[in-house]
Amino acid sequence: MTLNILIAPSGFKESLEANEVADCIETGILRVLPNAQIVKAPLVDGGEGFTKALVSATGGTLHSAIVTGPVGQSIASHFGFLGGEGPKTAVLEMAAAAGLRLVPRDARNPLLTTTYGVGELIRAALDAGAERILVGCGDSGTNDGGAGMAQALGVRLLNAEGEEIRRGELIHLDQIDMSQRDPRLAEVQIDVACNWHNVLCGPKGVARVFGLQTGASPETVEQMAAALDRYAEIIQRDLGLDMREAPGSGASGGLGTGLSALVGATLHPRYDIVMRYLDLESLLQESDLAITAQGSSDFQTPRGKIPAEVARRAKKYGIPVVAIAGTIGEEAQVNFDCRIDWFESILDGPCGLEEAIANACELVTNAAERLMRLLLVGQRLSA
Repeated sequence: MTLNILIAPSGFKESLEANEVADCIETGILRVLPNAQIVKAPLVDGGEGFTKALVSATGGTLHSAIVTGPVGQSIASHFGFLGGEGPKTAVLEMAAAAGLRLVPRDARNPLLTTTYGVGELIRAALDAGAERILVGCGDSGTNDGGAGMAQALGVRLLNAEGEEIRRGELIHLDQIDMSQRDPRLAEVQIDVACNWHNVLCGPKGVARVFGLQTGASPETVEQMAAALDRYAEIIQRDLGLDMREAPGSGASGGLGTGLSALVGATLHPRYDIVMRYLDLESLLQESDLAITAQGSSDFQTPRGKIPAEVARRAKKYGIPVVAIAGTIGEEAQVNFDCRIDWFESILDGPCGLEEAIANACELVTNAAERLMRLLLVGQRLSA
């Protein structure tokens, strides 16, 4: 019997994009099952690859831009326009201007990084005639609540002396002045694909949940949390919006809050946006097995990660789902609770992070091969 296999992975942060992961998994499968019928559907969740994936899916166009990177340097970035009918829709991802990949390892202090370049990308899309803008949130290297993004679009964030706050000074925010905000923002619809589970403040606020992953020390995490608390306080006082625990408010280091409160965007669960353009459902219905992947399988997997979304949809059609992960992390058993049937690490021995990143393609390929050999053993036992 020919096996129909759907490969639907996310990318591995700072290592492989989703399409590269899919190619590696395919190679590993074909080593074991050369006659397998394989369909690749690399997925994005708003992070790296979001723009290119939606542009490719719709036959759109990609445009280059030079923006301010997360540590203040000029970087090459990009945005796109979707193809098809309807309003002229720009698409961009925050990771292309403020992603963790863009922060040098010796400069990973999210207390000091900025989303200013995200605002510059939005401005570039407006300059190019965008009537609607899609923003993808994910893979962030920042924790400024979108303050830098808003400043790039004319929002003035002032300290007690009436001076503009700079990178790392969110704790000193005293007043929000919207009078000089780019007037074009009122004329466009901005939709944001974000992780609906991420909130700005509190014990499960973005600084405390993700701060350590972006290079912060425990002490810095608490400083970031205090700055976001102050940010939320001033937003509520000056704009009348309570963003502390609003769904999606903590997305990408709080960028969701800046986009919603200061720019007027509408936040959406990310797969509500992504799946409008990537038709995973029809592909699942034609498959016998779905293989997905992510950088780390851990307690966060059910909180809006791609493998959990693939599993949720696959189970409607009774399709088994297996996941390949860069690492197996804390409380990884929750993968089973979100309907993933099995998960496999790419690591087959002791390995440092830099070595794993450098050899990621080979490691993913070998993991896919091991996984298929294990599945064949199970098939024989059940025969």
